[in-house]
Amino acid sequence: MNSPFRTKTVEQSIRDTEEPEHALRKSLSAWDLTVFGVGVIIGTGIFVLTGIAARNNAGPATSLAFVAAGIVCALAALCYAEFASTVPVAGSAYTFAYASIGELPAWIIGWDLVLEFALGTAVVAVGWSGYVRHLMHTNLGWDLPTTLSGPDAGGSFDLLAFLLVLVLTVILVVGTKLSARITAVVVAIKVTVVLLVIIAGLFFIKGDNYSPFIPPAQPQTTGGGWTAPLVQLMFGYEPTNFGVMGIFTAASLVFFAFIGFDVVATAAEETKNPQRDMPRGILGSLIICTVLYVAVTLVVTGMQKYSEMSATAPLAEAFKSVNQPFFAGAISLGASVGLITVCMILLLGQTRVFFAMSRDGLLPRVFSVTHPKYRTPYRATVLLGGIIAVVAGFTSLEKLAELVNIGTLFAFVVVALGVMVLRKTRPDLHRSFRTPWVPVVPILSIAASLWLMLNLPAETWLRFGIWMVIGFVVYFAYGRRNSRLGKAGAEAEY
Repeated sequence: MNSPFRTKTVEQSIRDTEEPEHALRKSLSAWDLTVFGVGVIIGTGIFVLTGIAARNNAGPATSLAFVAAGIVCALAALCYAEFASTVPVAGSAYTFAYASIGELPAWIIGWDLVLEFALGTAVVAVGWSGYVRHLMHTNLGWDLPTTLSGPDAGGSFDLLAFLLVLVLTVILVVGTKLSARITAVVVAIKVTVVLLVIIAGLFFIKGDNYSPFIPPAQPQTTGGGWTAPLVQLMFGYEPTNFGVMGIFTAASLVFFAFIGFDVVATAAEETKNPQRDMPRGILGSLIICTVLYVAVTLVVTGMQKYSEMSATAPLAEAFKSVNQPFFAGAISLGASVGLITVCMILLLGQTRVFFAMSRDGLLPRVFSVTHPKYRTPYRATVLLGGIIAVVAGFTSLEKLAELVNIGTLFAFVVVALGVMVLRKTRPDLHRSFRTPWVPVVPILSIAASLWLMLNLPAETWLRFGIWMVIGFVVYFAYGRRNSRLGKAGAEAEY
């Protein structure tokens, strides 16, 4: 049992959830999970990346890029759904890897998810701050002092981003049901804004804007070196903008828009009927968002020529281009409100992964004690919320945001691999949801995820590698010696 590849049985994982001091309250339904998924997926992606991808990479065919990215996520979602319904324990990909591949791979993916969710929360908080400052300036004539507007605005501290994370931390300490209710209200606002774009925008579409639907291919200027995609440095393949291959270049960008559906799996332990509700929540939220993304992209690229689209507020600017300032203002307001839930659910996901790792002894056990009244991991939530608030307040995270993407894709690879391994090692397990066509679907998921990872800049891989090396050091210095599974095995041998 001293092997770093020792596995924790599904039965033991489930028994650990029954310890009174380390138990989470089961309060979420399939509806809550779907709302969580939609709440975290509809965010920066649909409000910002649509314009960047259309103007720089794929033109009107950006809608096909969303389809391609959605397919990659759907392959992964089928694997997540099997695991989340079979192993209804907090921790998402970390827990799944622990039950199938082993402790060290589980630690690696857990370490990866902690980074992914932390940076994701901070990046979105900074983005939300920018939207709110813009709305305050445009509609009220108010401006925060430059010093408190954050590094991206030439200041030193982002007060709004800092305060947002602190408020969300308090909400998550009080309970996931409260956060689910708040999310439901905000998601209703976001979906209303998206439907407003689709329905109102239909009346301003010009057929000429769709021509050509797939613009002629152009060489992609990457600058070479560490800024070039890894696939270019390894194989000499040079990605293109526009053309058929430009659709896949855009897909590697708009993949950001789908990040978050996997966060639903982190709430498995707090779900009333995870065997039935987890697959519905994961797959339902992904399907809803993919349909909305494709519809929005088709509408806005029909309203405004792709080459003229805004890189910062494409939906609002599309309505300004057809002299509809009311709709533009409503969209900006909806975007700023909508980003709140993205922050909250990413923070929820991170605290649940951290909680699961702490309960297993790989991180200090003190952080897995739940609140006596609210049954939430309040110590982990307060610690992580405080750290992320400081990071969001002081740091400009434009480059580090790419780590969120590579971290998510890496998690997809591990989960797909875990499904195949667990099918072989534990064929006796009851699976209320089974990934279809195993091993074909998991293999396709791994291949598609790796392809998008290879399209990321080499410098992103370097940063990711450095974080992983730090993770190895922490595991062998602390986690391996304090692992509950390792201690149990040593006692049994003794």
